[in-house]
Amino acid sequence: MKIESLPGFSDLAKKLWLAIAPDTRKSWLSNVWCAACGRAGTITNFTGMVKSGDLLLMGKRAECHGDVARKIESQ
Repeated sequence: MKIESLPGFSDLAKKLWLAIAPDTRKSWLSNVWCAACGRAGTITNFTGMVKSGDLLLMGKRAECHGDVARKIESQ
């Protein structure tokens, strides 16, 4: 999924995500922890929503397809 393609994002999540520098977004997407296999990897097929003011990305780890999430705290 291209970083600019955000079909599964709420409007607020999309706004928060696009406010983050592209290099930072790429770094965060390529470094998620998977509890299913116990390894770090890349998140794919992710959606975004805002929970308690923080951005939450949910998707699958590219390598093993385990469920992963990344919380990006608001400042």
